[in-house]
Amino acid sequence: MGDRIGFDTAVVFTSTEREHMATREGVGLYDVYYQGPIDIKGPDAQALLDHVLARDVPRRMATDGQVLYSSVCNGSGGMIDDLTAYRLGPEHYWLVATPSRAETIERHVTEQARDRRAYVTNCISGTAYLSVQGPGSRELLSSLTDADLSTEALPYFRFLRTPVADVPTLVSRTGYSGELGYELYYPRDYALHMWDAITAAGSTACGLGALRSTRMEKKYPLYGLDVSETTSPLEAGLGWAVDLDAGPFIGHEALVRQRDAGISRCLTGIELPDLAHVPEAGEAVSGEDGRGLGSLTSTDRGWFLGKALAMAYLPADLPSGSAVTLTTSAGTTVDARTTHRAFYDPDGSRVRG
Repeated sequence: MGDRIGFDTAVVFTSTEREHMATREGVGLYDVYYQGPIDIKGPDAQALLDHVLARDVPRRMATDGQVLYSSVCNGSGGMIDDLTAYRLGPEHYWLVATPSRAETIERHVTEQARDRRAYVTNCISGTAYLSVQGPGSRELLSSLTDADLSTEALPYFRFLRTPVADVPTLVSRTGYSGELGYELYYPRDYALHMWDAITAAGSTACGLGALRSTRMEKKYPLYGLDVSETTSPLEAGLGWAVDLDAGPFIGHEALVRQRDAGISRCLTGIELPDLAHVPEAGEAVSGEDGRGLGSLTSTDRGWFLGKALAMAYLPADLPSGSAVTLTTSAGTTVDARTTHRAFYDPDGSRVRG
């Protein structure tokens, strides 16, 4: 067990390797009860989100049931958080923030809601939240609901409402594993019942260790390690989730200036040849000429790939596939290579299922 922003959280049930592989090959069940929705209602709810999110909300969320990945930025273009937004109705939205940033996002959005007809309510404590991830997730959940969960009926980054195991549930085609998967939100009173039902249907209970190692194989950034208020979405490789042709949203002008001037650094993947050495965050990265390039932001084992993986902010003009050297805390060196794409399933075919 470990601490997750004050909650006792399972880091591992059996082994991180087994749970990681279950997610890649079967169904992994993740209890993410420390995360949940910040509810936004009112006639100005859409305008509020269009102001705080770095996306064109009216265009990107034109109909109910849509989910949008975005960043909330400060005036300098730094990331207050990266999160998902849900449209439950034309005047009703959710924001699901990084757990460690939920209170910050709640305060920030509430401040921006002043003088607007929009009302912000933190609903995390009343909402249970499970993530069901893996190639077998659709078949498993289909045994617990009558809803059509096919890609045609429920595409990637859409949600629907349906009973699951007789519990009223919001089922979202999203996740942090890089596999076909679903995230379930429902009243907390049913938390144990839902866990038991999905476990009995054939899933493998997975802890925080596998949640982090599967995200690393997909090169998904983690707030507090890979992104912060001093990094912009453009530097973090999240420019695809920023609509600079829209706006003005908070941070818009700063991001336009950064785009026009060109970024000097970007979050880059670093791949080691095997699992013999797993680097640590903070280790120095240097080029073939010995010049210092940056330091590692996060690291983990890529169990499915059989390689140690890391990320670091490196010069933006450093080509993908470049040879780099990592210097450990003991002073030894390890050879590695860079990549700008996801280590696992870089085209995203599996997650779109």
